Amino acid sequence: MPKINTDTLWDLAAAELRTRESRAAADDAEDDSAALCERTVLFMGSKAGGKTTILLRCLDRDEAPKPTLALEYTFGRRAKGHNTPKDIAHLWELGGGTSLSDLVQIPITPLNVSSVSVVLVLDLSKPSALWGTMEKLLQAALNQVEKVCALPQRPGESRTSKQQNQSRELRVLPKDHPDRELISPYPMPLLLIGSKFDIFQDFESEKRKVICKTLRFLAHYYGASLIFTSSKSETMMSKARSFVSHLAFGTEKGKSMSADPSKPLIIPAGMDSLSQIGSPPTIDVDIGTLHARNPLDLWKKVFERVFPPESTTEHKELKDPAKDPQYSEPLIDSMRAQKDQELEQYKREQAKSWKGLALET
Repeated sequence: MPKINTDTLWDLAAAELRTRESRAAADDAEDDSAALCERTVLFMGSKAGGKTTILLRCLDRDEAPKPTLALEYTFGRRAKGHNTPKDIAHLWELGGGTSLSDLVQIPITPLNVSSVSVVLVLDLSKPSALWGTMEKLLQAALNQVEKVCALPQRPGESRTSKQQNQSRELRVLPKDHPDRELISPYPMPLLLIGSKFDIFQDFESEKRKVICKTLRFLAHYYGASLIFTSSKSETMMSKARSFVSHLAFGTEKGKSMSADPSKPLIIPAGMDSLSQIGSPPTIDVDIGTLHARNPLDLWKKVFERVFPPESTTEHKELKDPAKDPQYSEPLIDSMRAQKDQELEQYKREQAKSWKGLALET
């Protein structure tokens, strides 16, 4: 009986194992491609900035936009191919500008935090409110993500890990990109949309440049895509829709880029650079007199010198949605006012009776 070479047997067994593993991996990949995929997209931004209009266009709904009441939910579905389950996009829209930012805790949960994207719509026609709106809303969503990730993980939950954040940074900018150490990518995929370009294009040239350069810097700093749009232009809305579709369904996003401030900006994430953006625009501003902690703070100070921020008193008053004129209901409001008067009268009567009791004792 010939002697069997054990080395050869081990080699054959190892080769067979590798073949089976690769076949199983291919089957798993095939199953994954056919599996149902669910993503969540949170729309937030400037009050009356066009969020609902953009959302309706993305869903191919031909209906007039209505004011968003606090936080509203809808969904979209898209089939990957023939006889495959449709992917689902859970679409949330936060109304009220920054006044209801606490409500981000509803769409961002432990169950979906790893599949949430943010679409931040900024009204280009109101530059004085632009930075404050961006800063408060992004911080509110970031705080909720950090809060969720700090909770103990339960079965079935998929959390955003440090490794996932690092891989997102790599997807936004490759390791050899000169700006890798100078930016701070947002922990969730982020799309900045500058709305009402039809009004913005009539601004003075220098002011347009300030807004364009600032938004380019912000998008690059956060690892976000940036696009300008207008509800008056079907072409611009179509391009914005492709960026939203990429977040909602993982479709291909366009790779074309437009950085000309006289035209609508289109800048996919990772395609810009600090050298192309340049230094902060200085219109009657001496950068040397600004005491900034970091590049982001410097850009903020320069931008707010050109466009002083709005007073915050208006936002404080609108913290209660019942006092917001866009939700007015004349009949209900008059009844509410009557009940408020009755309540105040009742309080005064009760206060008098308590004083009378105190005097008798």
